[in-house]
Amino acid sequence: DIIRELIPDKSSRVLMLGCGNSTLSQDMYDDGYKNIVNTDYSGILIEKMRHKHSQSRPEMEWHEMDIRDLKFEDDSFDVAIDKGTMDAMMTAKADVWDPPEEVVQNCNREVDEVLRVLRKGGIFIYLTFGQPHFRRRYLDRPGTTLEIRKLGEAFHYYLYIVRT
Repeated sequence: DIIRELIPDKSSRVLMLGCGNSTLSQDMYDDGYKNIVNTDYSGILIEKMRHKHSQSRPEMEWHEMDIRDLKFEDDSFDVAIDKGTMDAMMTAKADVWDPPEEVVQNCNREVDEVLRVLRKGGIFIYLTFGQPHFRRRYLDRPGTTLEIRKLGEAFHYYLYIVRT
């Protein structure tokens, strides 16, 4: 399992960026990762998810938050996970080879914020269908290492792993 490989310490503090109604957080929690902090731009969604999981997953945190302006202290997470949130910011109708400046700024701001809240030795995991030539520009940063894994068979998706 990729998550267990990348996050061997189940006590790691994990930041879920743009959690939506995905089951990734609950699956990780049920696998023993209890220190998960979920964020999403939608306050309504966060309330629904908080209510849904309050009894069965009481340690999980839920926060309405903009990933471009995280309200957490510097160096406060071991892991950050983005499963399609950056993709949502890239849905502007424009040339994927030459995205609008607003898209570039939003994506860079997300990565800036993630790197700020990650502890030294932390890991940013980004799962997307976005190919490397469209994503590397946001993720390849000084003082970090970037690993890219191509996954899937008929339809490929990519796992970007940024280590601080």
